[in-house]
Amino acid sequence: MKIAIVGGGVMGCAAALALAKRGAEVVVLERSVPGAEASSAAAGILGAQIEMHEKRTMLETFVRARGAYAAWADELRDATGIDIGYRVTGALHTARTEKEHDEIAHAVAWQRAAGLTAELLDARAAHDVEPELAEDIVAAAHYPEESQVDPPALLRALVSAASRARVTLKSGATVERVLVEGDRCVGVRLDERHGGELRADAVVLAAGSWSSLVPGIPSAMPRVRPARGQIVLLDERPPRLRTIVLGGPTYAVPRGDGRVLCGSTLEFVGFRREVTAGGVHAILSGALRVVPRLAEAEVSATWSNFRPHTEGEEMLVGRSALAGLFLATGHFRNGILLAKVTADAVADAVLG
Repeated sequence: MKIAIVGGGVMGCAAALALAKRGAEVVVLERSVPGAEASSAAAGILGAQIEMHEKRTMLETFVRARGAYAAWADELRDATGIDIGYRVTGALHTARTEKEHDEIAHAVAWQRAAGLTAELLDARAAHDVEPELAEDIVAAAHYPEESQVDPPALLRALVSAASRARVTLKSGATVERVLVEGDRCVGVRLDERHGGELRADAVVLAAGSWSSLVPGIPSAMPRVRPARGQIVLLDERPPRLRTIVLGGPTYAVPRGDGRVLCGSTLEFVGFRREVTAGGVHAILSGALRVVPRLAEAEVSATWSNFRPHTEGEEMLVGRSALAGLFLATGHFRNGILLAKVTADAVADAVLG
C-alpha cells in the first residue's frame, strides 16, 4: 500500500514511521525541510494535565499520550542513537492572588477525583519543590508526572528513524493540489520538478497551519488557521530552574543544561512570522514575575511560529469526509504531546 503524507513536521514524520513499521510504502512531502515550521519551534511540554480543563473530553487520551513517551524515547534512541530529551520534571501552576488560588485548587480537586496525581501546595511546599519561585507566590498546583522533550531532537530522531524504515522524504516538494477522481482521493499533484502527479492508495494531510490551504481539500473540513506563538530562549549559568513553571499565560521550561524556554504569545495575525517587542516584553515580564532570578540569564534567541488552530480546538485525526484522505492536523498547542498517539491512530485508520 502506497501512502503520501503532506507535511514533514513531527506529526507527518511520526505518522510515516508508524505506517512504514506496518509495511506500508510511504512518501513524505515537505515544501521546505522536515520540521521547519511549528515542530522545531515548540517548547516540548508534555502537559497532559496543565492543558486540561474539567469539561474536556480528551483527558484519557492526553494522559495516555504523555505516558507513551517513555517507551517511545527509548525506541527512538535504540533505532537512531538520538536522545530526544525526554525528562519527567513535573510542573507547577503558580498562584499569587486569591482568585488564582481558587482556580488552581479547583483544578487539583477535579483531577484528583479523576484519579490523577495532583497536589495543592502552600507557599513553603511550592518553594521546596522549586526554590527559584518568586517570594510572593502563595500556592501552586503541582503535577509531578508532567514531562518534556526537546522538539528539534525529536524531529531529528523521527526523520532518522523514518529514513531507516525506508520512508522516502522529499524536501522542497510543493503539493499543488489533492487529486480526486469520482468521490475518492487518489494522490496529489506536485510541481513538475518533483515529478508532477503522485498516485497513492491514501493521502495523509499533516500540513499543520497550512492544511486548509491545500487545493482539493473538502470544503466541509473545519478550517485550520495559524495561531502565532513567540518564544524567548534564555541561557542560565549555572542552571538553577529545575521544574516547568506556569504563571498566568507564561511558562518557563528548563532543559536542565541552562537553557530555559519562555513563552508564549497567542496571536491570530495570519502567517506573519515576526518576533515583536510587545511579545518579548510580555513573555519576559511574565517569566520574571514567577522566577525573578531569570533576570540574570542571557537572552540567547527568539523566534515565532504557527500552531494549527481550529474552531473549538477540534483536532482533525483519522478519516475525512473524502475517501482516501486522512487527517493529522489541528492539534493547536498539543501537537508534540499527541504525536505518538495520533500517528498510531492514523496508521490504524489508513490500514484498517
